[in-house]
Amino acid sequence: MIEEDTTVQLATYKDALEIALLSKTEIEHGLGWRWTEEKVKGSIRDKATNVVVAREAGTLVGFGIMQYRNDNANLDLMAVKLEYRRRGVGTKIVKWLEEVAKTAGVFKVYVQARDQNEEAQIFYSSLGYYVLDKVAGYYQLKEDAFVFFRDLTVDKYAT
Repeated sequence: MIEEDTTVQLATYKDALEIALLSKTEIEHGLGWRWTEEKVKGSIRDKATNVVVAREAGTLVGFGIMQYRNDNANLDLMAVKLEYRRRGVGTKIVKWLEEVAKTAGVFKVYVQARDQNEEAQIFYSSLGYYVLDKVAGYYQLKEDAFVFFRDLTVDKYAT
């Protein structure tokens, strides 16, 4: 269930270190650390990228980074702190980013998930994403990735 006080908003430079550290522990574990504070700040500066944070009672509980290029968007990175998972925070982040994509006229969204991250694979599938491909060695030649795709013209959230 989504917490009523969960807000999603654009990240600021002040959020960059916390986002980078969350990426290091929750996403990049076992790999070299690529999403450093400076790289996150670069994404915040990039006009074709949105970096958002989810907060509950002022605490950063998750984030998402999505690039919008031509007719496609790619969810580069998304994580929710372990103690806040399965409460709708991740869904709220993804839906926020998808709405921006639709507003910009971008309806094809891609996201990659580590081969070993079954939780992420189930999560993206539950949001209407489907596996498009599997790429060997995608993550620093150490781990394969599943490439997920979603067409935003199909309303997954309609009842």
